[in-house]
Amino acid sequence: MDDNKVSKRPETVSYYEYEEALAREERHTNRWRIFALIIFAVLVLSNVGWIIYENSFQDVVVTENTQDGGGTNIISGGDLDYGSEAKNN
Repeated sequence: MDDNKVSKRPETVSYYEYEEALAREERHTNRWRIFALIIFAVLVLSNVGWIIYENSFQDVVVTENTQDGGGTNIISGGDLDYGSEAKNN
């Protein structure tokens, strides 16, 4: 077996350094969790704000369809006049 291919044993790390690295990783993880919660809250509040804003407008459209005695179609109170039904056939 070739000596160059033999894997070396990794250096040992002291318990203090291990705990320090672990505590640092926990702090970073907690910061990312707080950041994700803030971003999620901003997204939800933004969507709620847009829904409230869009619902503040009253878009009510009333269309009246009538037909006079001669068979003429009158839509929306006289805005559109398509002529009589007999003429369209």
